[in-house]
Parts: sequence; C-alpha cells; structure tokens
Amino acid sequence: MWRTTLRSVAAHKLRLALSALAIVLGVAFVSGTLVFTDTLSRTFTALFSATSADVNVEPAAAFETGLAGTGASGAVSYVPDDVVQRLRDGVEGVEAVQGFVQAEGVYLLDRDGEVLDTGGAPGLGISWDVDERLSANTLVEGRGPERAGEIAVDTGAAEELGYELGDTVPVLTTGPRVEAELVGVFRFGESGGLAGASLTAFDAATAQQLLTAPGQWTGVGVLTADGATDEEVRDRVAAAVGSGYDVKTREEQAEDLATSFSSALQFFNVFLLVFAGIALFVGTFIILNTFSMLVAQRTRELALLRALGAGRGQVTRSVLGEALVLGVVGSTVGLAGGYGIATGLRALFGQFGLTLDGDLVLTARTVVWSYVVGVLVTLAAAYLPARRASRTPPVAAMRAETPAGERPLRRRTAFGTALAAVGVAGLVAGVAGDGGEQGAALVGLGTVALVLGAVALSPVLAVPFLRGPGAVLPRVWGTTGHLARQNALRSPRRTAATASALMVGLALVSAFSIVGASTSASVEKLVDDALGADFVVSTAVQQPFTTEVARRVAAVDGVDAVVRERFGTAQVDGAQQYLTALDADGLDAALRLQLVEGSAASLEDGLLLSDTAARSSGTSVGDSVELLLPNGEQRTLVVGGVFEKNQAVSDHVVSTTTLRSAGGADLDQYVYVVLADGADTAQVRAAVEEVVADYPVVSLKDQSQFKEEQKEQVGQLLLLVNALLVLSVVIAVLGIVNTLALSVVERTREIGLLRAVGMARAQLRRMVRLESVVISTFGAVLGLALGCAFGLALVTSLRSQGIEVVSVPAGRLAAFLVASAVVGVLAAVWPARRAARLRVLDAIASE
Repeated sequence: MWRTTLRSVAAHKLRLALSALAIVLGVAFVSGTLVFTDTLSRTFTALFSATSADVNVEPAAAFETGLAGTGASGAVSYVPDDVVQRLRDGVEGVEAVQGFVQAEGVYLLDRDGEVLDTGGAPGLGISWDVDERLSANTLVEGRGPERAGEIAVDTGAAEELGYELGDTVPVLTTGPRVEAELVGVFRFGESGGLAGASLTAFDAATAQQLLTAPGQWTGVGVLTADGATDEEVRDRVAAAVGSGYDVKTREEQAEDLATSFSSALQFFNVFLLVFAGIALFVGTFIILNTFSMLVAQRTRELALLRALGAGRGQVTRSVLGEALVLGVVGSTVGLAGGYGIATGLRALFGQFGLTLDGDLVLTARTVVWSYVVGVLVTLAAAYLPARRASRTPPVAAMRAETPAGERPLRRRTAFGTALAAVGVAGLVAGVAGDGGEQGAALVGLGTVALVLGAVALSPVLAVPFLRGPGAVLPRVWGTTGHLARQNALRSPRRTAATASALMVGLALVSAFSIVGASTSASVEKLVDDALGADFVVSTAVQQPFTTEVARRVAAVDGVDAVVRERFGTAQVDGAQQYLTALDADGLDAALRLQLVEGSAASLEDGLLLSDTAARSSGTSVGDSVELLLPNGEQRTLVVGGVFEKNQAVSDHVVSTTTLRSAGGADLDQYVYVVLADGADTAQVRAAVEEVVADYPVVSLKDQSQFKEEQKEQVGQLLLLVNALLVLSVVIAVLGIVNTLALSVVERTREIGLLRAVGMARAQLRRMVRLESVVISTFGAVLGLALGCAFGLALVTSLRSQGIEVVSVPAGRLAAFLVASAVVGVLAAVWPARRAARLRVLDAIASE
C-alpha cells in the first residue's frame, strides 16, 4: 500500500503542490517567528551579560514596573558615592569597585545638525570606566574622556557620523545641549553589537552633572577577587549596602533582564503566531478540498483496491499517507521559508533601530514545532476525506460511472446555527458590557464562534446566493453563465469550502479596516476636543526630552503659557496606576479637561481624578490618597477635582512639581504652547522653530499636524496588520486555483462533450472564469458581512479605551468586493487555459 500511496502522490503532484503552498506559508510564519524571537533573545542576553559586572548593585524598586531601562516608571533613584566608598573599604572578596552612570536621551548630531538615526533605539549616555577590568568597552582609537568637553563614542556611531578624533561633536543630553571634542572610539563587548543603540561616554564627573547629580551613580559594578565566588561576594555586598538596593550576580542580572525583555516581547510573539494560525486555518480548507476532490475522482481506483482485498484501514492509511508526504514536504519548505521571513524581519527591525548582530538562531525547538504544526494540520484536514475513501464499496469498481451524491446538510445546519448563535451572544455580551479588555475578549471569542458557524453554514448559504445574485450570470452571459452557475451549485460543500478560505481573510481585513478608520476618527475627535494649545512640541516616537526646550520656548515673545506633560507609574492606595503630570499654570488653556467637581487650580499640590477612577475607588473631592513611586518615595495628596474621562490624560493627574519632588525624572514628554491674545501666529511659530532647531530630536506641530502625526502612527500599525492578513487572502487565491484545476480534471469528459456540441474555447474559458468569480464573490460577501459585525462590535467594546467614534470605510469595503471579483478572474486564468487546451476526442474518451 505504501508503494501505491507514493505512486498516487507522484500522479497528482501538481495538484498537491498547490495545497502544499498553504502549509508552506503557514509553517514559514511559525518557524520565522520562532527563529526571529530566538535571535532577538540571544542578542539581548549577550548584551545584558556584557553590561554586567561580577556583582551589580542598583537601587531597589518599591514595586515592579516592567523592563528596566525603558523610562516608563517616570521616577529615578541613585546610588550615592558613600555606598561605593563603603564597598571599597572593607568587603571581603571584593577586588575592585566602580560606580557607573547610564541614562537614555543622549543623542549625537552629525555635521548638518541632524540627529544620528537610531531608528527608535535609545541614545545612551554613560560614564567612562577608568578600571578596564570592570568595563564592557574596549578602546580602538584615541583615549577615554578625562574632563568636561571630551567624549568617546562607540564604533557604530563613529562610522555612521564620519567624525575623526579631535572633531567637535554636538551632543543633546537630558540637560543642556553641549559641544565636546571627540577623543576616543570604543567597541562595546566582543562584537560591538548594540542592537541599534548609540553610546556616548563622558568622564564620570561630567556624566553625573549632566545625567544624574554630583556624587550620584546609576549603579555599581563589583569585581570578585580570586578565590571567592560571585554568590559569596553578592551576599557580603548585600549585607554592606542594606535593604534599599538590589544586589545580583552577572548571571542573575542577565537572566532577569532577559526575562523582562522576553515578557515585553510576548505580545509580539503572540501577534505573529496568530497570523501563522490564520494562515494554517485558511490552508486547512484547501487541503480538505483537495483530498475530497481527489478521493471523489479516484472512486473506481479505491474500489478496485477494496475488491483486491485492501481493508478500510489500509485505504484510510493510504490517503493519510499522501497527506503525510504533503505535510512533511510542505513543512520542510516552510521551515526554509521561515528562515527567509526571519531575515526579512531582522532587516525590517533594523530600519526601526533594532539591529540584531550575528547569525540567525535555528534551534531544535523551531524544527520540531514546524514539523509538528505542518504535519498535524495536514493530517487533520485529510482525515475526513480519508474516512470517506475507506467507505468506498468494492462494487463501485464495476460501474462505468459513479454518481457522486451530496449528503444531506441537516446536521451541519444544526451545528452551524448553534455556533452562530453562540457567536452572536458573545458579540452582544462584549458590546453590552463596560468595555475594556474583557469586552474585547468576549467579542473575540464571539467572532471565532461566528466564523466557525459561518464555515459550517456556508454550503447552506451558498445555494440561495447562487440561485439569487448568481442568476445574473445566465442573464448576461447566456448558456455559458448558466453552466458556470450550475457547476458552482453542483457541489455546495466544495463551493463553500473554497469560498470560506477567502471569507476568513476578507472578514479579518474588513474588520481591521473598520477598527483603523474608527481609531483615526477617534484620534481626530480627541485632539479637537481635548487640545486647546496652539502648538505641540514632542518627539516622533514619544521619547522624553530635556526641559531646556520648554524653558526657552516660554521666553519667546507672544507665548502666553507653556504646559509640560510627563508620564509615570505609581501605586495609588496600593493599586498600580499610570500617572500623568501637568503644569498647573496654563492648564485650562492647553488642555480641555471637563471638571465634574472641584477645580484645576488644586492640581499644584493635589490630585485630579477621572470620574471613572473616582467611581471605581469610591473617592471624592477632599479625600486623601496615598501615592507610592517606584523609587520608594511616598506622597499623600488630596483629591482637588474630578474630570470627565479624557483619553489625552490618564485617570490620575498630578502636577509636574509633585512628580519631580518625589523623584520623578525631570524630562518632558509633550510641551503645549499657548499663544497670547493678539499674537502673530506666523511670527511666534518662526521664533519657536528657531528654539526647536537646536534640539533636532523634537519637532514643532500645530493642531492639524499633531493630529496627522497621531493618526499616522495608528495607520502604520494597521498597515502592518493588514499586510500580514493579506497572506490569508493569497492562500485563499491558491485554494480557488486548486479547486478549479481539480474541477477541470473531474469534468474532463463533460468538457469534451461541450466542445463536441459546439462550445468554443473562448466560451469554455469564460465559463471557468465566471465560476471562479461567483465563488469569490460569495466568499467576499460573507467575509464582508462577518468583518463588519466583528469590526463594529470590537470598536464598540473598546469605547472605554478611547475609540469613541464608529467609522465604516464604505469605499474601501466596496473596493474589497470588486477586488474579490478580480481575484476570481485571475485565479481562473490557469485552470481556464488548461480546460480550453483539452483535446475533444481525448476528453470524451476519458473516464
């Protein structure tokens, strides 16, 4: 039987190849995601290990806020110089001790005054390590900086900028802009890889003055003496510095940072694997269709095998053996394709500043999962056709023709109706709830059930569609159109399975089109409703920047008020919350917060709450609230006002004075500029742009430009989502091609008879094309209906997250419908040509 199976595979290799493409694309996404994330993990594990000393001392966080170094906590704390001295003086097993400074927001400028493009990766400022034993950096040119006005830069930055030793380099810091002489170039670690970041080194005193404070270090590195273990020294150092510090060995530090980084990437991993799942799900329809049609076409062959003594189990295993070969070949090619996808992802992320050095990482786990996924999906899709093949009676071999009757759809209708009902209930529950993540989850589960219900019901729905809207075919194209419609009606299951692949892809694409349009409209409304300032100063990637910008803009003639906005994290009465910090002066003019009670004037030394937060916590104006920042600083604030929930700010708003006094980073996220009455807008803008020109990392935008920038960020994300979803549409097109090609083979004798009675080749090609168009249109209509239901429900469930405007891009959805018809025409090109080339006599003589 195994030899028979292999011969069958060879006989149908072209048809099976089209099905294998679906598996190739799905497995490629799975393997590509795993290869890329393993490479990412390897890169950052090596990076974290290189930045760690044998034992590391850093300030302890009062609570976990996520990946260290992201700047998301909004609070800073340092290690004072006396702790460093204490470790130098008398801790057994310590060979050397060195404090270090490291901070984000330090950018190098080129000769034209433009910022060195890191593509979004951080620009880091560090102190130069005098003790080479505790340094991850190795000089390749010049020397280390020794005094103010001197810097050294990493090899990547030096090569990109083209500066030479002795050149004066402009540097943007988190404090003032400085000009410094380039005295050295160094390599970071063994390879010099920094994952796209740049390093600018100052002497220790200058680094403290610019980035922390005199006598304050970001952390301390400890070198373990010979004869002592890192763990022993860690324990002794921990006892010496006390409970306010985290003390870890190199391995612990690297592992903790890598774990935090992996957690931060978890969403990205799931994001890509979801698309791999969609691709495999859509591919299942193609495999199911292929094997169903191959089994139907081989009825006599399978019956002969039964007549010659083959048991049902042998026939089932034979068909599953073909699927196994298909799965193994598809998984192998998909694994290679995944390596290509990972290469593309690495290049793409390199454009955004995340440079991954070294070769891609291909692990045994990736290989195993690729084959497990590809083979299991293929076998699962082929199982039902395999069982159907085993039930072929031996007497079928004696018939000249075997009638292929469609089984009743009663059970399928009942099952599909039940699933659709569950799906609708999920959508209604998600929309009717309070929204947020729970509502979106209910909508997601409801959509899955609704899609599965639609897949089950699609043969039932196909018949009225083909008899209703499909009736236009014979009216316009006469007999050719009639035959095309009848061919599609001949097997509703086959038509539905082919259309379902396209339905799933278009449902997702149209749903996210609605989400994108609604998000853009909501952003536009939010800016119109909340922004009162005339101009906004910010970075393109929402990174914090120096307060020098706000100070200098405030001094411009014609500027009435400058309001700074910052973000942070705090525990509010024991629960972790995001904080927004704003300047109290000028707030009413810069941002339109609709106060329900209280006054914005109380913000200076108090707290403003959204009405949502006030209700959920049972807090009102006059109540006291306890704030705990990640650096351990505590503040008791009185609620001075309650405002209507506004997506421009978080639920908890404090003043910049409060956040800064509690150790918050003295860096701005946004600067809102309000012009004085009667000021010349063009003149003031020109003056502010002169200020901003000295800080190329930020840009000045009026309200319309700021609105477009925010919408563009949403658009970029949704463009990526839709680009990935197009993959499922491509697989669906392959399914249509495959089904039509197999259908042509199945109807070879019928095609010969049609040609014999006078049908021209052009008419035959048109018949196949029209059949393809009607199948594509059916899938598109069903997909658009499901997509609109999913998209509208998801947007409504996310109203509490800021999507307040529902927008349906009717023109784009109509374009999808037209494009589906075009897809049908294109998918039919090869099968139609193949049908037209059949020789009449050979076709009539075929069995």
